[in-house]
Amino acid sequence: MKSGLAFPDWAYKPESSPGSRQIQLWHFILELLQKEEFRHVIAWQQGEYGEFVIKDPDEVARLWGRRKCKPQMNYDKLSRALRYYYNKRILHKTKGKRFTYKFNFSKLIVVNYPAWEVQSPQEAQSSELSGEQRGETASDPN
Repeated sequence: MKSGLAFPDWAYKPESSPGSRQIQLWHFILELLQKEEFRHVIAWQQGEYGEFVIKDPDEVARLWGRRKCKPQMNYDKLSRALRYYYNKRILHKTKGKRFTYKFNFSKLIVVNYPAWEVQSPQEAQSSELSGEQRGETASDPN
């Protein structure tokens, strides 16, 4: 579990090598979000599962450009790439909040890991509680 939120482990794949052109923007954003050193640039929104705010759009664009070996990257280009995810329903803009977006983790799982089942933190907690009521424990694999 990262950042105190119950995101699936697959969302935090090992970091791609710097300069790798294989990484997708959504995964790069997750990398930034999980690192304390970038909290001043991008951070999870409190209270909203999967929602994050880009605090310094120019810096996020610069970091993305450096990662992709594209020094001309700017926020206009980065936001165009983010909009590409809207149609795929991987991500959407949060209405009324500047530079705020929300991941659709269930869609990311379907696209990248079709056999996975996703649960919100509330569903996961509810499942754990119902398991405890049946006498199951978290360490019990059955």
